[in-house]
Amino acid sequence: MKINGGSRSFFFLSIILVFFDQLTKLLVKGFNVFGITKEGFGLGESYSLIGEFAKITYVENAGMAFGISFGPAKIILSLFSILASGFLVYYLNKVSEYSRYFKLGVSFILAGAVGNLIDRVFYGVLYGEAPIFYGKVVDYMQFDIPDINIFGIYYTHWPVFNVADSCITIGVVLLLVFNKQIPSFSQVFKKNRI
Repeated sequence: MKINGGSRSFFFLSIILVFFDQLTKLLVKGFNVFGITKEGFGLGESYSLIGEFAKITYVENAGMAFGISFGPAKIILSLFSILASGFLVYYLNKVSEYSRYFKLGVSFILAGAVGNLIDRVFYGVLYGEAPIFYGKVVDYMQFDIPDINIFGIYYTHWPVFNVADSCITIGVVLLLVFNKQIPSFSQVFKKNRI
């Protein structure tokens, strides 16, 4: 696929964000590559950054964002993530002539999708924990919030998340803020008339 010039820098941004996401996850989980070993956190281990307000807490998420479970059909979630990421690559390339804020939002969502996709598809195999497509997403950022009860679920802190989750959130916020600049489906996928 030829990358259109108007989208090239946004693809580059997505690649940088995925690299940063994976780097932070490897530092938290630990790794042993080519004889270079970095001991990671133990599952559930926590390190305080700013008292009780901000911590690095290593957890693994077998489901979707914020620990939402997807049940026994984990492979469906992994395969959907691959399809969604592929579509976002295609879509970002197709919208090269549209608003930079719109492309920025799409590039953040793409980075987040790919970042968590790598964990789901490859981490189980790389760490000897599960077959391909059955890995868990590494989450580690934890922030304290006032205790709240929403629909019978009691929260003492915001659900633990990662850089990829943050990218998706930022991308969605950008699309909401600049929603008037989002092209219609027919504008993006218009057929060439002869």
